Amino acid sequence: QVQFVESGGGLVQPGGSLSLSCAASGIRFTFYDMAWYRQAPGKQREFIALITTASSTNYADSVKGRFTISRDKDKNMVYLQMNSLKPEDTAVYYCNGRIRRTNVDYWGQGTQVTVSS
Repeated sequence: QVQFVESGGGLVQPGGSLSLSCAASGIRFTFYDMAWYRQAPGKQREFIALITTASSTNYADSVKGRFTISRDKDKNMVYLQMNSLKPEDTAVYYCNGRIRRTNVDYWGQGTQVTVSS
């Protein structure tokens, strides 16, 4: 059974930091590009960060320089370190895993991040 389980969300003040984790199970983790997306209330889900099977990374302009994606292939984990958080970062954050050039595409259930004073 494939499962992606996010954790680490919560409430943080502007300028603060949070670290999200995603535990993947039931897959050959090394075959998957892993990504984080987010969805704010009333908005479409948007891409945040990608880490490929070769550990190359790519970021949305809105988080570049503030967020860092990483993966641990031994633990089947992917992480998102979020620094200098802004109120506009408030959203549900989703972990995604996909295999390039296939329709294999899995999502976690999401974790809420709220940035507010």
